[in-house]
Amino acid sequence: MNREVQLQRKEVPNLVLLPGPDGFQRYFKLQDSGFKEMRTTYMPKESEIERKWYVIDATGVPLGRLASEVARILKGKHKPTYTPHVDMGDHVVVINASRVVLTGKKPEQKIYYRHSGYPGGIKSLSYKELLERNPERAVFLAVKRMLPSSRLGRRMQKKLRVYAGPDHSHAAQRPEKIEYNPKRVT
Repeated sequence: MNREVQLQRKEVPNLVLLPGPDGFQRYFKLQDSGFKEMRTTYMPKESEIERKWYVIDATGVPLGRLASEVARILKGKHKPTYTPHVDMGDHVVVINASRVVLTGKKPEQKIYYRHSGYPGGIKSLSYKELLERNPERAVFLAVKRMLPSSRLGRRMQKKLRVYAGPDHSHAAQRPEKIEYNPKRVT
């Protein structure tokens, strides 16, 4: 550190404003042993992130409650080092997606829309029909819509695997089973 720099004391005692190693001015703490740079907020780097694998059983769990828990894990909000602009999340495998439930009259009334892009090209599908055709899609869409709609959100979606039955092909990753039990509906 350059000792020839004029020390500029502020109102805060024991703090000195000095140029840092990169040329920008920073606050340094004045101690008996010399100057010590103040601590800053920890920002994890992409290489420092440790990713785990989790398995969630969707049997009897309401769709929205399941999707919000899965989205929370994909974002990485369960970690103490969560940073909003970094993909901190873990991999999630959802099994028994065909056994997920909706409460009330939603199975008949909930409609999924898609559009071809051409005039009059809107197509609709009820939740019941979607569950018969492709049960994985219902869970995937619910989770997808709870994630950010950006490049970061698309990276988070790639860590989600959904299976209609109890079998999955990710045993080699040794996933931890999460006992998620929010107001199960029978």
